[in-house]
Parts: sequence; structure tokens; C-alpha cells
Amino acid sequence: MAVLITRSIIYLLVLSLVLEVIVLSDGSQFVYKDPSQPVEARVKDLLGRMTLKEKIGQMTQIERSIASFSVINQYGIGSVLSGGGIVPAKQASPSVWYDMVDGFQQGALSTRLGIPMIYGIDAVHGHNNVYGATLFPHNIGLGATRDPFLARRIGVATALEVRGTGIPYVFAPCIATCRDPRWGRCYESYGEDTDLVRNMTDIIIGLQGEPTVPGTPFVGGGSRVAACAKHFVGDGGTVDGIDENNTVTSYQELVKIHMAPYVDAIAKGVSTVMISYSSFNGVKMHRNKFLITKVLKRQLGFKGFTISDFLGIDRITTPPDANYTYSVLVSVNAGIDMIMVPFDYPTFINTLEALVLDGSISMRRINSAVRRILRVKFTLGLFEQPMATRSLNSEVGQDDHRKLAREAVRKSVVLLKNGKMGDAPLLPLDKTAPKILVAGTHANDIGLQCGGWSISWQGSAGNTTIGTTILEGISTVVGGSTEVDHQVAPDANYPKGKGYSYGIVVIGEPPYAEIPGDSSNLTIPSDGIQTIQNVCSSLKCLVILISGRPLVIEPYLPMMDAFVAAWLPGTEGAGIADVIFGDYDFNGKLPRTWFKTVDQLPMNVGDKNYDPLFPYGFGLSMNLHHRTSNCYLHKAGRRITIYIIFWYTITIVGIPLLAAGSGHTTRGSLLIR
Repeated sequence: MAVLITRSIIYLLVLSLVLEVIVLSDGSQFVYKDPSQPVEARVKDLLGRMTLKEKIGQMTQIERSIASFSVINQYGIGSVLSGGGIVPAKQASPSVWYDMVDGFQQGALSTRLGIPMIYGIDAVHGHNNVYGATLFPHNIGLGATRDPFLARRIGVATALEVRGTGIPYVFAPCIATCRDPRWGRCYESYGEDTDLVRNMTDIIIGLQGEPTVPGTPFVGGGSRVAACAKHFVGDGGTVDGIDENNTVTSYQELVKIHMAPYVDAIAKGVSTVMISYSSFNGVKMHRNKFLITKVLKRQLGFKGFTISDFLGIDRITTPPDANYTYSVLVSVNAGIDMIMVPFDYPTFINTLEALVLDGSISMRRINSAVRRILRVKFTLGLFEQPMATRSLNSEVGQDDHRKLAREAVRKSVVLLKNGKMGDAPLLPLDKTAPKILVAGTHANDIGLQCGGWSISWQGSAGNTTIGTTILEGISTVVGGSTEVDHQVAPDANYPKGKGYSYGIVVIGEPPYAEIPGDSSNLTIPSDGIQTIQNVCSSLKCLVILISGRPLVIEPYLPMMDAFVAAWLPGTEGAGIADVIFGDYDFNGKLPRTWFKTVDQLPMNVGDKNYDPLFPYGFGLSMNLHHRTSNCYLHKAGRRITIYIIFWYTITIVGIPLLAAGSGHTTRGSLLIR
């Protein structure tokens, strides 16, 4: 009898298991596939079903040029990216982008558990890799607007255009505080002042939507994207402004100047944080466990996932990739959750698996990384809507976005000089002048006015994308009877005796990005200087400088009747014409100090020996009394109210921050001004 009962129990247990398999075979009862379940419950359920290989696959991000359906399917790749300027085809249409992204996604969805991959792309001033997209002013120009609400609106437009190509994730915004304009990425920073950078992190709300719970990753539907705050931390403070170099400062100064914007980004629900190539006091950030795990994740409470930069872990060693096993070991143990591999994924996957199997990296650490990645994917809605929403393809480069970009341009330009001593102001320029000369390399060139990170990584001259040049804007604004003569490089005799009322000189830097943009002299190219001299020696002249930072201008300033810093305005150059002819007044204020000579650098507002050519925050007005645009400064106050509880928790209640150093455990608190 006992044997019979035992057999019956075993039979019932086996039957129940069989029935469970039958019930679950269509996935209908999987908690992770049920959108009505809480995100954390779905994450826990899915994580518990995954093998080590599947978890490592989720931690792997590869470049689109080596991605395919079969690669993603075979290795369970969790993410794909477009490197700077790496596109499916030259001048690819939104439908071509859709087809590419969906093709990769099908490979992910056909895996055992059907975990969708997340596609990421740089969108640092609009959807900057995509032909025909709206390119807004680079961040330095947005910093000059002092307008967080404008940044938020640009975030909304950028998200729509990115989704308009089927992509749900952007590597933006850069929230570095640039302390030295010699840095080749300085234009990716909103400015030298931490408070300005903190205010402009409102772009995250535009990209992702208003968070329901401050501090928790949030993406508000299929028209928004997951954002990425970068580059953690101190990338804007390296010695001599050298890209990927060492930031040498105290921990307290690191927190006060460079880390504070991350508090705002986390409060606004940023989904991911990218780690910096740079070092802090000699320790590469990609291996800095103290700052990534203890500070960012535990003390600041960041709940999204961290991601390496492009080949970032390879550069932990000098020379790069000298000991790849070591690089994988220390970067993952430091707290980096997703690795931008981006090419040799078999080596990364095999190396990480071996390190887990031999106990060098714990399963607890792997589970933590994958839990964070899955949390963002569920929050993003990828499990419910993994494929592209093709109805959004009309958002790319649409008219309302271009109007917004034009508004941003006219709010970003800064008037630094208007009239020589004893003379009347030159601006606003006369629209009805019979004849004007427009000169310079940057007057009629979309590529030059967009700068780096525009269609290609480094950017380039020429008609690289769709937009309006500065010359086209001028020609549209002036009266129909005004003759506009454009000369790229007129000689000294050309302006003489031709009846010009005035000249407009538009010159500046060539495009650049990252290390190639580092400059120890910050000089205007010689052809630009020659054009200033040739035109301004004969005519009343306005000089418009197109650059990603202040340049040496003092020796040439006396020649100019008026001088305008226009930064890198993007595709809608007509916004400059809006202000120089007086349809709108100048509202832009310097987002960084304009030095006299490079020997003064680094020099920032608040320094003891502060002797600038133009101080931080300087900007003239033409004192127009009509159509002056509202800069929405009141929005900053509302923002502070919204997040005061979160900041109070971080700064007053007393979440401690351990001071960095060789074994030191000195306690401090995060400094928020």
C-alpha cells in the first residue's frame, strides 16, 4: 500500500510538471511577458530563467557593421550601436534605418527567451548621423541661451526624429563641465559653470518624458527614447584640456564641479550613464570601482545601467589592449554593466565567461549588471513594442523641428562688440542697403556650420545634409533690391570702390571631434584672419565666428565694427540672420570665459586671477523693444521645486560619500549649490 501511495505521489508530481510545461509552452504564463506585472517582478522572473551565456550576451554591445541576424541570434547579443557616422547606406532614408534595426531585432526575438536588443546611437545635437535630420546648435550654443525649457523642447524633437528611424536609445546628453577650451570636446559641454550644466539637464526630460518617480529610470512611451548621461566623471577637467587625459583635483572639487550634474540627471530619471575615457588622479574611470559602484550606484542611487565608451575597456591599459583579460576583469568588477565591445565580441564573451567560471567575477556581479539592463528594457517598453513604429518616419527633419532649431540659433548667438569707440553701433544691419559683401569660408557651407558629430564622426565641409546656410538666411532677410555679393576669400583690393554699404565676414574652425579637436593654441585658421583683414580694412564690418569654443581674437578685435560668437549653429543657419538684422534682439550670454591669450588657460569664472577679454555671462543687446524672445528662466525655479525632495535626500538626510584615495575612508557629503 505504501509503495502504491509513493508511486501515486510521484505520478502526480510528474504530471504537474508536464502540465506546467504545456501551460507555459506558449509563454502566456511567463511573468516577464506579462505587461500588467511590475517591472521588478518581470526582471526577477526573466533573470531566473537565464543561463550564464544569455546573461553575458545581454552585457555585450556590438557595432552595426559586424552585426547580423545570425550573430545576434547565436550569441544572444543584448545591444547594437551605430558608431559615429556608421550608417546603413549613404543618405539612408528612415525606411532603410527601420529595416536595418528591425532585422537585428528579429535575430534577438528569435532566441530562446526572446529578449529584445536595444539599439543605441549618438544624437548629440539632434539625430546627427542621419541625412536630412534637424541638427540643433551644439551644447555650447544651448548653454549660451540659458534656457532649460528650450533644451527640453529640443529633447522632445530629437526623440521623435530618433524614433523616426526605429531607434530607442541615444548616447546623449553630455553633461561635462568643460574647464579648458583646449579640450576637443568642449562644444559638447553646456559651459564652464556647474550650475549652468545642471540646469540644462532638463533635456533629459525632453528625451525621456517627465519621470513618475524622481531617481528611477523612466521612458514615457514610444515617442521617447532612453537617454545616457556622459561621461562619468570629470571628462571636462583633464590636465591642459587633453582628451582622455587625467583629471587631477580633490574629491571635493570633483563632486562640486563635475559630479553635481549627475545628481540632476538621476533625479530626472536618466536611464543609462556612460563611463569616461579619462582618469581621476591617475585611475582610469573604466576601472574606478569607488566612483562607479560606491558613489554612482549606491550613494547617488542610480538604478539604470552603466555602459562603457567605444573600446573604453581596451584603453584601461597602456598601450590599449595590452592585457584584455585584465581589462575585462577590472571594468566589470568596477561596475560597468554593458560593454561597448564593439567588434571582437567572441573574445569578450569568452573572456568574461572564463572569468566567471574561475570565480574572478562573481555571479552576483553578473546578475546585478543584467538586472539593470533588463530594468531599462522593460521600462522602455521593448518587450511590448520591440519593432520600429514606422508611422514616425515623417518626424525626421520636419518643419516644426527646423523652426525650433532656428529659434535655438537666434537665442544662442552672443553679441560681443557693436561699434568702434566714438562710432554709432553697426547692428542691427540695414536690410535695405543697396549692396553688401558676404565673405568667408563659413558663410555658405552646411558642413562647416554644423561642426563635428554631423553626418560623420569628425564632420566635414560641404553640402553634407539638408539645411539653410548663413548666406541663404542673409539673402532671404534683406530687401529684394539689395545685392548680396558672396566671396569666399576676397583679396585686399576686392572690397574697394564697389559701393558696398558694409561687409559680413563669416569665418571659423574646421569641423572636429574628440582627440583631433584638441588644440594648444586656439587660433583662427589663417585664411579666416586674412579675410578679416582684407574686408575690415576697407569696409564697416561684422565678423561672425563659427567655433566650438572661444578662440584668440584680441589682436583682430579693433579692426571689427561688430563681433558675434555664433558657436556651431547646426542646419538652421538662417537664425543668425534673424538677429543681425534686428528681427530679434541678442539674448545669448557667454557660456564660458573668453580669454585674452592661451597662456591664461585654464581660466574660469570665480578663479582668483580672473582677467578675461570677455567674462563669463557677458553678452550685449541691441535694446530692441519688439519681438524679443522669452528665455523661460522661470522654468529653472519650477524645476528646483519638483526635485527638492530628491536633492534633500541626497544632500541633507546624509547619504555619505566616501572620500577617494589610497584606502582612506574619510566621510563627506555631496556638495550641491
